[in-house]
Amino acid sequence: MRVIICGAGQVGYGIAERLAAEKNDVSVIDTSPELIHAIMDALDVRGFVGHGSHPEVLEAAGAQNADMIIAVTLYDEVNIVACEVAHALFNVPMKIARIRAQSYLRPHYQDLFSREHLPIDVIISPEMEVGEMVLRRIAIPGAMDVVSFAENKIAMVAIECLEDCPVVHTPLSQLSDLFPDLPSTVVGIVRAGKLFIPRSVDRLEPEDVAYVVTTKDQVRRTLGLFGHEEQEATRIVVAGGGNVGLYVAKMIEQRQSRTKIKIIEANRDRAITVADELRRTVVLSGSALDQNLLLQADIQDADLMVALTNNDQVNILSSVMAKRLGCKANLALINNPTYQDLTKSLGIDAHVNPGAVTISRVLQHVRRGRIRAVHSVQRGAAEIIEAEALETSPLVGAYLRDLNLPHGIRIGAIYRDGQVIKPSGGSKIQPKDRVVIFALAEAVRQVEQMFRVSLEFF
Repeated sequence: MRVIICGAGQVGYGIAERLAAEKNDVSVIDTSPELIHAIMDALDVRGFVGHGSHPEVLEAAGAQNADMIIAVTLYDEVNIVACEVAHALFNVPMKIARIRAQSYLRPHYQDLFSREHLPIDVIISPEMEVGEMVLRRIAIPGAMDVVSFAENKIAMVAIECLEDCPVVHTPLSQLSDLFPDLPSTVVGIVRAGKLFIPRSVDRLEPEDVAYVVTTKDQVRRTLGLFGHEEQEATRIVVAGGGNVGLYVAKMIEQRQSRTKIKIIEANRDRAITVADELRRTVVLSGSALDQNLLLQADIQDADLMVALTNNDQVNILSSVMAKRLGCKANLALINNPTYQDLTKSLGIDAHVNPGAVTISRVLQHVRRGRIRAVHSVQRGAAEIIEAEALETSPLVGAYLRDLNLPHGIRIGAIYRDGQVIKPSGGSKIQPKDRVVIFALAEAVRQVEQMFRVSLEFF
């Protein structure tokens, strides 16, 4: 696949890294010579210095032969124009743009990006994507990562195995015998920093992180079996009233009437704007690093501190301060991968990486075959993929025990006619089933091949 990426920042780099590793033909455009030189030194990609919206730059990058353009620069208007030029002059088939300004995305303007007006095939709003991820973490305390599949009927949760976890040292095959009515499958384990696909004889160990696929209504029971009985937060303090903080507060007001929420916003004018847009939320103006202001927000009685400013250091330090002052738990937005490695030692319970959320969303549309959803984990070491089985798929018709699945793949759940099926050796996949698969990075291409339409079908 020939792909042009406009923007060599954290998100653009992450997408280029994944696509280049899969032997795609990738060109990256950015106005910064430093970023272009850095990405060319590190990855097998072509780099071009210039504006991604300029026709001559797109032409130099090979737009006339490109299958896709992914515009993820810092500027919405550049992303929009880059897609428009790619369509009008080069007829690029797939156009993806990152749009941050919420004014472009209001429901009554939804026709703006239609083929007749601004022909962009996929709009990605990082603020909304990250906001929804934060809301899922708030709703399911105790999980290190949460993502939904199959019309919200299936969930993948990442769970840390604590020292007193009831299921440690037990072979995974025995878990099915002990809890036959629990539709949960351990599909991946991180141990000592290394991710692997477990076998039925493997055991969970303390400090492991287990990736578990289960039904949405069994998530809390699954967490309980892993020793996580945390209660959902009803008193929340949010640091940062930007787009993400405002979105989270709005959704909590709409969805969780019992939850009391307070926002701390450093910019006074922005604080006033946020207060005008919210009904039940208390908005305080000042620094989230001001201990007196945190106490004024009753941090000592709060269930959860959610740090969502655009500054990693502020998010980390305010989260640590909140815990020291008596807040029960914290959740921080962290962009810098280096800082993410330090979260556990600093006392940060959970974190969200905005770049990873956006990259996962883009990959959903990059993947070939009948791929419905993608979620990247462990910085691209693996993906959780929801795919639709076709009549020509090699998975269809045979017992799972008889399938010679490639190394690095584990099936977590099958969704058929509104029902979730826990996979076993005696299960068969049928056409139109939606299959949730955990795949190591090196096996993703094979998953794509399993769910592509065969030419023989026609």
